[in-house]
Amino acid sequence: MRLILGSASPRRRELLAQISVVPTEIRAADINEDPIPGELPRPYCQRMAREKAEALEPGPDEAILCADTTVAVGRRILGKPEDRKEAEAFLRLMSGRRHRVVTAIALRTQDKIWQKDVETALKMKCLSETELNAYLDTEDWQGKAGGYGIQGPAAAFIPWLQGSYSAVVGLPLAETAGLLRVAGVLK
Repeated sequence: MRLILGSASPRRRELLAQISVVPTEIRAADINEDPIPGELPRPYCQRMAREKAEALEPGPDEAILCADTTVAVGRRILGKPEDRKEAEAFLRLMSGRRHRVVTAIALRTQDKIWQKDVETALKMKCLSETELNAYLDTEDWQGKAGGYGIQGPAAAFIPWLQGSYSAVVGLPLAETAGLLRVAGVLK
């Protein structure tokens, strides 16, 4: 069974490599990722992963793996910031507080879609103005849900995590490996 990664994320490719999985091909789905008004973070993330998988048609003997990662503060979804100002607002909101990262995965073959999701709780330390501005200057916030990546310089901001580190990076490896086994991609 050929594995198609339905994501252009280099982080997801790196995570798959950790479990010795190399996708045969990359096919990123192009869908509208706007939340529905009133949609909660976990159902939103589940919907995004499924819609990405449904937007990509698997061929015979292919499995398509799609994922979505969302940062949530309470009921609020923090997507990828559009600019530095929005990234700053997200980081200020999380500074000194707990937040959640939800990553949902969807694995699709021609006849079935499997889904799993993982929620991880994290705490961000209180950020000083110097830390905040130095981080924003790195531009590491670009393209990352919530405006930070735990695998980069922002790792110094997260003193506590309960759940899956790999899910926060973008792909829960234990759950992904389980689905890949069920679908026959992994032995």
